[in-house]
Amino acid sequence: MATPPHLASQLAVNVLDAHSLLAAFGVLGVGVVLFAETGLLIGFFLPGDSLLFTAGLLCTGASDGSVHLSLGPLLVTAAVGALAGSQCGFLLGRKAGGALLARSRSAKLREGARRAEELLERYGHAKAIVLARFVPVVRTVLNPMAGALGVPARTFTLWQVAGGLVWSLGLTLAGYALGSSIPNVDRYLLPVIALIVVVSLLPLVAEVLRSRRAAKEEARG
Repeated sequence: MATPPHLASQLAVNVLDAHSLLAAFGVLGVGVVLFAETGLLIGFFLPGDSLLFTAGLLCTGASDGSVHLSLGPLLVTAAVGALAGSQCGFLLGRKAGGALLARSRSAKLREGARRAEELLERYGHAKAIVLARFVPVVRTVLNPMAGALGVPARTFTLWQVAGGLVWSLGLTLAGYALGSSIPNVDRYLLPVIALIVVVSLLPLVAEVLRSRRAAKEEARG
């Protein structure tokens, strides 16, 4: 029996390509991917940044017309996926401790866990939780790490909601704004997404530089 065209397209989806994910699953796919990337360790490789930006762009009709999303439902789905995923990761970390990370054979995941722990130690809970949202892999592992290290649930929830909304809604609206203001911007999608990923890392870079400058001034004093 022949496979229906829409089912065939979903089976052939490239989970590393934002446009492919959106073409196959639409707005619902955004929520599922963000939940998996921020809540489940197996989702560390998923393209959260580029997915949000591309989804926002596709809300403007700036692409070839094969995919068009509605901004309102997209914003709600993105926020729910990002916030629920992060909270789920925290609860898993609290229940399972560091066992899940200890069993992982992924060098990339282990490196992300190391960086997440450094963030928590260096910047404190609030800053680390917000900054981690903008760093791929780290935003996946920091949530269970926070649970395993005993970060208070109230503190974690407050700051993961703040960081999650800024990240998910900010990148989505950035894609929408760019698509609305620049004709045929989809022709330059790859370099634009690369730029967005770089820009998303600026808060972390700025905080690292500020911290180093403060440390040097303290050493001199």
